[in-house]
Amino acid sequence: MSGKIVGYARVSTSGQDLDVQRQLLSEAGCDKLFVEKASGSSQNGRAELANALDYVREGDTFIVTRLDRLARSMSDLRDIIDRLTAKQVAFKALQQGAIDTSSSSGRLMLNMLAAFAEFETDLRRERQREGIDKAKAAGVYRGRKKTIDEAEVQRLLDEGIGPSEVAKRLGIGRASVYRVKSTTNGTGATT
Repeated sequence: MSGKIVGYARVSTSGQDLDVQRQLLSEAGCDKLFVEKASGSSQNGRAELANALDYVREGDTFIVTRLDRLARSMSDLRDIIDRLTAKQVAFKALQQGAIDTSSSSGRLMLNMLAAFAEFETDLRRERQREGIDKAKAAGVYRGRKKTIDEAEVQRLLDEGIGPSEVAKRLGIGRASVYRVKSTTNGTGATT
């Protein structure tokens, strides 16, 4: 008896659509599909990926539409592939047809493409860093816009509301509340 075909689909942000990946994986004959909206920069925080890797069994095939849906770094990709290999699970990337770990040429192609993908990510980071440094030198870099209303955090703290409740009401992390609290020294005045 042949194993199951298990698919994994991922997008990075809630504004992105999973429909194309779902359709391609469905057309590839997936028996089970794991889907999530999470950053692919690491395996951390990707519960559905963890569930998929736990779910697959010997003889199964784990498929994604493209390598970048699975991992963005060579080390993460290698770790995932090693876990699949240890469980005797084949891996395929649909839109990169030569990637099929059930063959030696497919494993070679996987490693080559993963190395190029990691190189491209490094180049992108370098270009971004160069742009930021240039903007800072020109005095036009302002950084990311604030996403936390510090005045509102402080107002709620001043009303005697605890940091956990403030974080919950404003939909922010407790660490952010404590950061505001420490910069105002608990008095409402910036230190």
